[in-house]
Amino acid sequence: MRSRAWITAAAVAGLFASFGAEAADLSRCASCHNPIASEHAGSAHKGVACTTCHTGLDEHLKSAKTRPTVNMDPAKCGMCHANQYASLYKTSDRPARQSKKAASGPAPDPFFDRALGGHGFTKEHDLPRAHTWMAIDQFLVDRAFGGRFEPKDGWLYTTLPGGKHYKVWDVLKDTHPESNEHKPFKPGTAAAGNGVCWSCKSADLMLDWAYMGDKAEGAKFSRASNAVDSVRAVNHALNCNFCHDPHNAKPRVIRDGLIDALTRKNDVSAYDLAARKTKLDVRDVGVRGFDRKIAYLEKPDANLMCAQCHVEYICNPGVDAKTGKPIGMDSRLTNHFPFVNADQIEAYYEKIGYRDFKHSMTGALLIKMQHPDAETFFGSKHDKAGATCQTCHMPKVKDEKTGKTYTLHWSTSPRHYMQETCLTCHKDKTAEQMNAAIDAMHGYYDGKVRETESRMNDMFNAFENAIAAGVDSKTLDEARRLHASAHVNWEYWTAVNGAWFHNPDMAVRSLAKAAKAAQDAAALLQKACAEKNAAR
Repeated sequence: MRSRAWITAAAVAGLFASFGAEAADLSRCASCHNPIASEHAGSAHKGVACTTCHTGLDEHLKSAKTRPTVNMDPAKCGMCHANQYASLYKTSDRPARQSKKAASGPAPDPFFDRALGGHGFTKEHDLPRAHTWMAIDQFLVDRAFGGRFEPKDGWLYTTLPGGKHYKVWDVLKDTHPESNEHKPFKPGTAAAGNGVCWSCKSADLMLDWAYMGDKAEGAKFSRASNAVDSVRAVNHALNCNFCHDPHNAKPRVIRDGLIDALTRKNDVSAYDLAARKTKLDVRDVGVRGFDRKIAYLEKPDANLMCAQCHVEYICNPGVDAKTGKPIGMDSRLTNHFPFVNADQIEAYYEKIGYRDFKHSMTGALLIKMQHPDAETFFGSKHDKAGATCQTCHMPKVKDEKTGKTYTLHWSTSPRHYMQETCLTCHKDKTAEQMNAAIDAMHGYYDGKVRETESRMNDMFNAFENAIAAGVDSKTLDEARRLHASAHVNWEYWTAVNGAWFHNPDMAVRSLAKAAKAAQDAAALLQKACAEKNAAR
């Protein structure tokens, strides 16, 4: 066990920016954690004591089985990194509870409900706000926990100012503390969360989570854990230690699905298209009797740091398209990053055989996309030009009081700071001109999405007529195959963020494929209906 103990603190330490007062013989820590102590001694955090983030050290030193407490609160980091902390938790200008299905949203109804065919995402499919709210909003949304969690102050929770982190259970309450049953408690809600969902919202549980969420002795949580039990233990959204190691200050990624995707052998990857690649140093950090991994980056790479969450990923049970058998949470496929783009997505899902759900009307087995942002950006014009996620979403800015430059962590639209983003390259343009270009790109893209949806509506109409007419199963199966192709190439683009900017060429190409598949399905079914009617 000693051979792996060097990394314990890297896995355990949550935060690192203030100094604790607990009296402990810290020199004794190095006797078990000497390698990490050596790295710490030569790092930017060499002046940060163990007691900054760990309590209960006296008891731990007396008995190694007594684990110290780890402070996961990002406010600890903010005591030294004030600008980064305040900007990370700045609130966006998007109001809370704005639905993607609204008339002005990326997936307006009634088409969205028709296309999703009864999937849980038809229950309050919300637009994201800001990192500040990513845990709170997710626990509240009607499609996740059935309405069991509510704001303590009702709608006044939406008046909380940004610039600081809010602990989940300071804002929310569990209206059914007596039970961990995961079910809809209110009309119009769903219970769609599971033990994997928290892993891109918070790092709070990472010490009690084996690699890939496998069930393991000593690991408190797994992929199959009760969803309510899991989220009750989450209190902080987007901890700083997702991307920054607390002990040696090295850049890193901790999301196991991404580490798995980046280290798979003989597999196609969107990262193959990336203009610049970063070497990974993957280390096993499990010292509690089960495997855990983190990946250090040779240099800071926002593309990979952001790809821990801004990707398409499987995070729920599904069905094997080849056998029709259920795929349960015991399968690693339920915590899986395909890490391929829209050009590759169909072939990848065909290879692994996974499907999320069966469409309630057509019977086609379909994928429910998440938010394939990173893999969409790789290989794009801006990627090839040298831009990264940080270039547009986390630029270097100056502190107005001190004049010192720091990395803005707001991670919002570059429209909020055009001078520091777009205009650093497009020096001959103005902010107004660049905004006009972005608006034009967005408008053209929205038109392509709506055109594709029109063709898919024709397909759904044809399905309804064909099923009513009793068209043969062979024809219906072929139409279902085309429906699946149309669906994934359409829904990819309602799930992705900023598609019209990140890779507009791929979007147009993929949406055209969706429209063609929908047209072919409609034509096939219409022909079969005509032949059946003629035979009567």
